[in-house]
Amino acid sequence: MRITLVGLNARYTHSCLALFYVRNELLRRNALWDIRIQQFTINDSYYELLLQLTASASDYYFFSASIWNDELVTKLVRDLLAVMPASRCVVGGPQAEVVGARYSGSRMATVTCEIESVEPQFYQDLMARQLKPAYIGCGGLKDFSSPYHSSDYALHLQNRHIYYETSRGCPFSCSYCLSASRKGVFHKSLDTVRRELGDILEWNPAVVRFVDRTFNDDQGRAVAIWEFLVDSDVDTVFHFEMSPDRISEEMFAFLHDLPVGKFQFEMGIQSTHGPTLAAIRRPMDLKAAADNIRRLRALGTIHIHVDLILGLPFESESSFIDSFRHVFAMEPHYIQMGLLKILPNTPICAAAADYGYNYSSSAPYPVLANSWLDHNDMSRLYWFCECVERFINNRYFVSLWGFLRGKDEDMGEFFQGLLQLCLQQDFFQRAPTQEYLCRVVLEWAQSRTDAAFILEILRYDWLRCGHRYMPAFLDVGQEQSSKTLRSLVFNCEKKGLVKDTCSGERAYCMKKGFFCEFSREFLSFRGYPVTGGRNLLCFVPAREEGLFRFVKTELFSLEESGEI
Repeated sequence: MRITLVGLNARYTHSCLALFYVRNELLRRNALWDIRIQQFTINDSYYELLLQLTASASDYYFFSASIWNDELVTKLVRDLLAVMPASRCVVGGPQAEVVGARYSGSRMATVTCEIESVEPQFYQDLMARQLKPAYIGCGGLKDFSSPYHSSDYALHLQNRHIYYETSRGCPFSCSYCLSASRKGVFHKSLDTVRRELGDILEWNPAVVRFVDRTFNDDQGRAVAIWEFLVDSDVDTVFHFEMSPDRISEEMFAFLHDLPVGKFQFEMGIQSTHGPTLAAIRRPMDLKAAADNIRRLRALGTIHIHVDLILGLPFESESSFIDSFRHVFAMEPHYIQMGLLKILPNTPICAAAADYGYNYSSSAPYPVLANSWLDHNDMSRLYWFCECVERFINNRYFVSLWGFLRGKDEDMGEFFQGLLQLCLQQDFFQRAPTQEYLCRVVLEWAQSRTDAAFILEILRYDWLRCGHRYMPAFLDVGQEQSSKTLRSLVFNCEKKGLVKDTCSGERAYCMKKGFFCEFSREFLSFRGYPVTGGRNLLCFVPAREEGLFRFVKTELFSLEESGEI
């Protein structure tokens, strides 16, 4: 019997962990079955995708249905079964019941819960080609060994992120999450984790994403796993979902000497509004969370991703903006401001009427309004979130954000003002290139008393990203061009007017560098050791070791008598 397991991922770099678990369980039941894995993305050509599936002429097609692909799964099931009269489909995943409700034929079955816990009758019916409409697992599974075979890394996982779990379950019961109905966390033994990770790391993958709901629910165990990962001689980046208020001193001690870019932390704040956190059953020590995120950022080695959710109970427009202010002040590198999804079979879905929720009936079930935010409010805040994400979640304005934090700028008002300008320009219909974003920021800053200083910040951040030219709106004029300033430095060197501030190879800077003059006020803000005279920065095409991989800079300080 031939079975094709189909993954429909959001991106090519993603992989579908569930397929590998299903493959192993099917082979455990019958090692003679011909089982194939095919992975696609939701953006692939639909017709070509369908042709690739029908070409396998399989007896069964298994799909994993989630909120981002359930409509595509439904469409494929209908078309596959229409052109493959001898085939049948099995759909699992959190949206399996939704797909099942859309299909009225007798040749598709849904499976809920883990495949390893599904009732034995399923396999008998599979062999007999007499599947019932639905099968339900018994739950409570504690044995979830890594499902990967050595051949997977060169075939199904090549150039993709590898997903791995050391535990199942979550210590929290957030009302909007599918995990809310399950109690307890089940951990693999550390020996098993080390052995399985060792097998994975033999292939030196680019990224391993740990899918544990809260990786640091046991801090000592987290450190033990980290120690194993860092001791492994690989170039892999490791991604973890962390609770920000559960980072112990032992963890900080380990992370202090971590190599740059080795770890990425994704941490859910969701809201800083007390009644909201209580309503969604998400206890959190917000002070500890804020302090820990700032400490992690200060290490300069770990990429920090923080989540907020728009549309939670008791969250008004003002309290949501306050939540953003608090999170911005924590200094994460990335702020994801997602829209609440009312997922089926979650506590918040059961209480939707009590909270006045109006939400889409189709996946991914986004909120349209609730008792605290009407649809106009929700729309306005949604675009606020999109504005924040486009400007913050990159490396384009790192110095600007540091400057605004240092002067205690009201970042809620800042982005609300920036949003108004964006809406006037059809901003969200345009590509958010660095040049366009920079031009919008500069236009918004024109009426500020510190506009000239912000202009210097924008020039600096632009050049640190490695650009070898200055756009017209940042240009300094011919008399201040890089070529002119390079000649100035060269002439001053011959006259002995260049102070010994450049630590790099001067010939390299003169040949490859881009020169730009900055004020003493700006350079002091950035921490350069300036004195009197003219101060020029040379941006050389070599990268720093930090997370943002900015180009290196060299300072040239000239005596007052230095002239062009």
